[in-house]
Formats: sequence, C-alpha cells, structure tokens
Amino acid sequence: MSKLHERLAAYPADALGGIRRGIEKEGLRALPAGGLALTPHPVALGSALTHPLITTDYSESQLELITGARKGVDECLNELTEVHQFVHHTLKDSGGELLWASSMPCGLPTDETIPIGRYGSSNVGRAKSIYRMGLGHRYGRRMQTISGIHYNWSLPGVDSEQYFSLIRNFRRHAFVLLYLFGASPALCPCFVAGREHGLQQLPGGKALYLPHATSLRMGRLGYQSDAQATLAVSYNGLKGYANSLHEALTKPYPAYESLGVRNPGGDYNQLGTSLLQIENEFYGTIRPKRTVRTGERPLHALRERGVEYVEVRLMDLDPFVPVGITAPTMRLLDVFLLHCLLSDSPPDTPAEIAELKHNQHLTAERGREPGLQLARNGHSVTLADWGAEVLGECVPLAAALDATHGTSDYSAALQDALALMAAPGDTPSARVLDAMHSVHHDSFESFALAQSAAARDALLSLPWTAEQQARYLALADESVAAQKAIEAGDTLPFETWREQYMAVKELG
Repeated sequence: MSKLHERLAAYPADALGGIRRGIEKEGLRALPAGGLALTPHPVALGSALTHPLITTDYSESQLELITGARKGVDECLNELTEVHQFVHHTLKDSGGELLWASSMPCGLPTDETIPIGRYGSSNVGRAKSIYRMGLGHRYGRRMQTISGIHYNWSLPGVDSEQYFSLIRNFRRHAFVLLYLFGASPALCPCFVAGREHGLQQLPGGKALYLPHATSLRMGRLGYQSDAQATLAVSYNGLKGYANSLHEALTKPYPAYESLGVRNPGGDYNQLGTSLLQIENEFYGTIRPKRTVRTGERPLHALRERGVEYVEVRLMDLDPFVPVGITAPTMRLLDVFLLHCLLSDSPPDTPAEIAELKHNQHLTAERGREPGLQLARNGHSVTLADWGAEVLGECVPLAAALDATHGTSDYSAALQDALALMAAPGDTPSARVLDAMHSVHHDSFESFALAQSAAARDALLSLPWTAEQQARYLALADESVAAQKAIEAGDTLPFETWREQYMAVKELG
C-alpha cells in the first residue's frame, strides 16, 4: 500500500482530472414480440460505415452507440443518453423496434438467418462484411449476437509500459468486475440450441441458467474459441504482445485453410486463413489500443506510436437502467483502473495466465456461490476476501478523485461496491434471476423484453428538441455522403485491395 500511496502522491491533481473515458455500447434491435429484427440498418440512422456515433457491430441487427472521449463522467453519460434518445425516436417512427436491454440475445432465428453487417460497396465496406462472414464460419453467428459495453480509458502521461502494467493487473482482478456488474446469469434456450452447454433449466423451460452465475457472456458459452485457446498472449510489454498478435495474424490455421478465402462459386468466406483474420478478432477482457490512420492496421499503429488508451471489454449491459450503465459504475471503473495502474504489477507467466482464465470462468459461472475459491499464485483464496482486499486498497484512490473533482461520488461508488462484495443477493445477476422468477414466470425473454420496453419509454419521455433532432439528422446525412465519397474514391479491384491490406508488411 505504501508504494501505491507514493505513486498516487506523484500524480498531480490536474493529471487525475485529465482521465478520459468513452463508451461503445452494443445492443440488438428486437421486434416488439421479442424476436431479432431482421430489417436492414435504419436509413434514418445514417451510414454504419462512417457515422461517428452510430454503427453496427457483428450483425446488421446489432447497433453500436459510441461516445467521444470525455473528461467528465456525467458528460460522457449524457452523450450516451442523447444518442440513445435519437435511436429510440427513429425506431419508434419506423416500425416500433426495441433496443434489447440484455447482453444475452433475444429470440434468434436459425444461425444462417442472422444477418451480418453491411457497409456498402467500397473496398473497406466489403472487407468489414467479409470479416463478419468469416466470424460466422469460425464461431457461429449466434455467439456474435452477444452484446456488451466497452469502456475506453486513458490518463495523461501514461506510456505503453505503464499501460501494459495496468492490463496485467486488470486481468488479475477482473473477477471483481464480473462479480459486481455481471448481469447475464440466464439466457434464452434458442442461444444454445444444438450445443452442449451444461446449463440448468428453469421451471417452464423458458430460460437456461446457472444458480450462482454472474456473467454467462464472459464464461465458456460466450466469447470463447478453441482456436484462440491455443494463443498464449503475454502482456509483459508492447514488443511481446505485438509479436504474439503478429504470429496469430500470419500463421496459417489448418481448419481455416480448408475453408478457404473464397468458396467454389467465388464468394468470399473470410478475409484470410490465419488464426486471426484481423486484430479485432482476438477476444480478451481488455485491449491496448491506438487510434488508426486511414487504411492502417491496428497492430502497425500500436507498434509505431505505442498504446494510447485501454479498452475494457467485460462489462455486461445493466438491464435495469435505460442506457446499460450508470454513473456510479463508471466512477468505480475509473477507481479500479487507477488501482490497476498504480499497484505493483509483476510480469505474467504461462502458469498465471492459466490461473486467470480459470478464475474468469469460475466467476462467470459460479461467482455468487458462498465460499467460492479462486486461484492466486498457486494458492486458494475466497473470491469475497480477495475482492474486498482489492477494493479496500482503492479507498485512497477514490478519495483522490473526489478531491480532484470536488465531490464524494467516487468514494460513494466504492463503498457501494464494498457492500456488494458481502451481499451477493444484491448483485445485478442475482436481481435478474429474482425479477425473472417473481415477475416473469422464470422467462428470460419476458424479463428482457419488459426491461427493453421500460428503457425505451424512459428515454422517449426525456426532453427532445427540434434542434437535437435536426443535429442528428444532419450527422446521418453527412455520414451517407461520406460513405458515397469513399465508394467513389476506390481505384483498386477488391481482391487487389484485400491482398495489400492483409500483407504481412502492413503489420509493421
């Protein structure tokens, strides 16, 4: 703790005030009855390729709403709320679709019927769709319909080595966030149809669950891959991390080679046949990131200019709030990430990496189980004790952020988290199961549909001016024009463009 205090004291208040955070929030468009909307991305929302705030993730039906990098928590949350308002007004006026409130998907059609994202006829737009086609072939389309919140975070003056130190500690202590904020303990049976899953059925057969689960999204049924399980990526520095990714991006993978880049009819199956098509295919709870220039590969940007920020990727949507995340949750994330940055962070080892994966799956599937034991450096420790220890060390950090911002909100968020460590029945995952049982006859779809409708109604009831509507319509029009300009500016045949983009030299 003394070292942590020393490092905290070394940060001037204006540096702590320079924390920037941004949100990328995914959510499926669903029909009023709870099934997946199979309609194209609404024209009124603009171009999914070029709009700065509204795009799609894997599926044409999966919206991704984006904020800028903001210095204030409330400023960031207000922007996220406003983008949601525009989306809900648009959906209301074009058929009454909903934005699904849960991380686990709504009623899904057959796998091949789930529409992948479409981004127009430009080379970059076609590549985005083909990449998603490859994901569908590799992992199945259902897995790609899971939604979450990505929390992008940076602090002035932090270099690549320090960001990797943060990342190592984040991975060690990620179980704390899964326990506190996991909100996907149950799912629709349609999600695992035809798969072995190990889940239990609730009475009535309208949901599958695990009794002490926190986040099935982050467990074995979520973003997992047998192929990627062969990757042993180290986070001990930029060079080692980059080399690990480089190998995964260039080494042929037999199962994907047999699939081929194109099918016999000439249509594209995937962008490439390596273990990873592109960098974004690598699944992880947190990523080092650097803003890319036009046409630049993310790995090249990292190697050339270093880490700019981190992207936290394990947060479930909170189905009890209209935009999926609250200000106290964001403040707790700020405190937690600051703790990861300032605490001692020894190098990781293959043994520890295996422990961390074990802890993630245990917490995702059994995190609220009384007395649950996690592994720490070869020894057993209870989740509750270890979590309370980590959060206890955060007390001076919350106080420092309070002093910087002239508030007590950070300490209040931390005290709420500490209380939750001792009260598993009050966690979001427990509350989801309780609401499903007490109000919705143990039906996941009924619960999530009701929360989705409540979120829509809450957002539509907020003030919405003609000026706001006009501003967002103008953004949509500008994005459509930008997409057309990209399409008009293409000079290469797509296959030539693909070969150049995927070339090893482009990775830096």
